[in-house]
Amino acid sequence: MINRLTELLRGFGRPRILVAGDLLLDRYLWGKVERISPEGPIPILHVQREEERPGGAANVAKNLVALGADAACAGSVGDDPAARTLVEVMKADGIDTGAVVTDGAKPTPIKTRCIGGAQQMLRVDREKTSPLSKEAERELARKLEKQVAKSDLVILSDYNKGALTPGVLAAVIGAAKKHGKPVIVGPKGTNFSKYRGATAVAPNLKELAIATGMPVGTDGEIALAAVSLLKDLGCEFILVTRGAHGMSLFRNGRAPMHVHARPRQVFDVAGAGDTSVATMGLALACGAAPEDAVKLANAAGGLAVTKVGVATVTRKEIMDDLAEEHELRPAKVRTVSEILPRLKEHRDRQQTVAFTNGCFDVLHVGHLRTLRFARAQGDVLVVAINSDASVRRLKGPERPIVGQNERAQVLAALEDVDYVVVFDQDTPVDLLKKLKPDVLVKGGDYTSEQVVGADVVKGWGGRVVVAPLEKGVSTTELVKKIRKKTSK
Repeated sequence: MINRLTELLRGFGRPRILVAGDLLLDRYLWGKVERISPEGPIPILHVQREEERPGGAANVAKNLVALGADAACAGSVGDDPAARTLVEVMKADGIDTGAVVTDGAKPTPIKTRCIGGAQQMLRVDREKTSPLSKEAERELARKLEKQVAKSDLVILSDYNKGALTPGVLAAVIGAAKKHGKPVIVGPKGTNFSKYRGATAVAPNLKELAIATGMPVGTDGEIALAAVSLLKDLGCEFILVTRGAHGMSLFRNGRAPMHVHARPRQVFDVAGAGDTSVATMGLALACGAAPEDAVKLANAAGGLAVTKVGVATVTRKEIMDDLAEEHELRPAKVRTVSEILPRLKEHRDRQQTVAFTNGCFDVLHVGHLRTLRFARAQGDVLVVAINSDASVRRLKGPERPIVGQNERAQVLAALEDVDYVVVFDQDTPVDLLKKLKPDVLVKGGDYTSEQVVGADVVKGWGGRVVVAPLEKGVSTTELVKKIRKKTSK
């Protein structure tokens, strides 16, 4: 099944998807917390970096672009500096802003998140949730008609900020029916009847409970509430997102389908719903069955929560995740191009990256102690191993004893190791320049100045640490002992 999903995702084209809804500007203040304020029992965030990203419906569109779709946004912004910033970052992310209208009566909504290390500490919202002005509503409705006609699918991203008025919803759903385009809804609010006529609605558990007034504490209660909503709206299916419990798909005359979520290290749930609905929209626009679209959306949403802040995922990340889940390859073994974005995510969480390298031919206790020492020097440990060709050049034609793929798999099985990468050069200098670790660890009888690559790492402010030497323990000595015993 996973091979089929991977091939399905790989074969997706580049559909054009329209996202209509509330456009927000997401601001991030990234920094460190090192002390408590003397003015009160509150942490002090020392801001080191500021960032602005598309939020709300614009984040759904950004996710679509990251997934390989063409995305257009329809919604409103205020007549203010935040609007100009939002439109600029949307365009920079490849989003078509031709259906964005200006409403001088409403400021552009801004969400400011303060993040210390990997922890979101505070969110500050600036917004006015009143409906669009009549003039802006009419202009948006006119633009929606043209955008729907040239799109393959429509996503309604409702953040309850006033953009999706009854008039706007009637215009976009009516245009979609006229042109035969599916409409997927990320809902909000208490009255879901405004979405009647849509193809599918994807509430979370809280939204389902509010919309139906029914309990959702058990699988049976969720099913009753979802079926009730399905009948009330007359849509083709309801997708209930259930956080750590995955997703459930409900359709008329069909048994429910439950997709379980993988256990993951959750860093931030913000934006995971946007990622899920974008992935489902992409799949449906490319002709996938609802069951497959939900499975892909579930994988994408799971990946999103492993990232700090409102984030996107790519098709390749989903395919890799599907492969890892079913052990088609060890999860920790990566190429350089695959490790780089993951290290960026760790650094966004203010985590320290440690690096060590070697042949690791026949794993022994000395290796294990060096790896444990290396892991203690940082939050994340990357282990680089010499390729088979590199080992032969360094150790002679009879080495390695164990091939590079097997060596990588053995190292990946160790708890202290986070990533394994194979390099073909005789030294790791080129690899160090690409990965830029914070700490370089080397086991052996060296001074830190004698470690290969030490000058490179120190050049960007990194540390070089020498692990204690395990005397009398080496692969060479083990091989000698084995040969001596077998020769008797």
